Amino acid sequence: MIEATYKKGDRVRHPSRPEWGVGVVNKIEVVTRDASTDLRVWVRFPSVGDKTLLASVAALEIIDDQGFGSGIHARPTVTDLDLAKGGGWLGAISKQSADNVMTALAGEATDPFASLRRRFEYSVQLYRFDGSPTRLVEWSIAQSGLDDPMARFNRQELEQLYKRWLFNLDAHVLKLLGELRREKSIIDQVLLTAPPLATRTIRRLQGMVK
Repeated sequence: MIEATYKKGDRVRHPSRPEWGVGVVNKIEVVTRDASTDLRVWVRFPSVGDKTLLASVAALEIIDDQGFGSGIHARPTVTDLDLAKGGGWLGAISKQSADNVMTALAGEATDPFASLRRRFEYSVQLYRFDGSPTRLVEWSIAQSGLDDPMARFNRQELEQLYKRWLFNLDAHVLKLLGELRREKSIIDQVLLTAPPLATRTIRRLQGMVK
């Protein structure tokens, strides 16, 4: 059964790889997989080029003409806020809101309807954004929804926003570790494929769990 429908020209975002930016669907093909019907979707992303994805696995989020996503975890991007930006106090609120977007965690990390393990797995993978120059750009694309965040923020601003985001991520993961304190096997399994920064950070945070 096909769970999602796309058409050529659709603008989409990969919810697990937002750093790829907003891509454009170039081709769609119906395929049979494990006795079920699925869609193979060819997408060109601005930062990584062409990708071939299965609709049921990627769960691509369709972006409408106004730049808003249709996914369950979709949240406003900096572009959305800039479109509504006004002068005076409205401009100040827009700037503050943009900062909030850049330092907020993705919905998949905090979704109360997702299992504790799933939230922990997703949160751990966010540590792939380790603050190195390349990863900083990828992180800023993922957070802002912009293909070129440097047109909106300078590097110093991005570095400061990243530090605030990382602080929020550490605090969130510490909370999850507290909830998982009786499930050490889950932590160990997730760390087997964790980014290096995640492993170092989680080992440090484990010493803070009460």
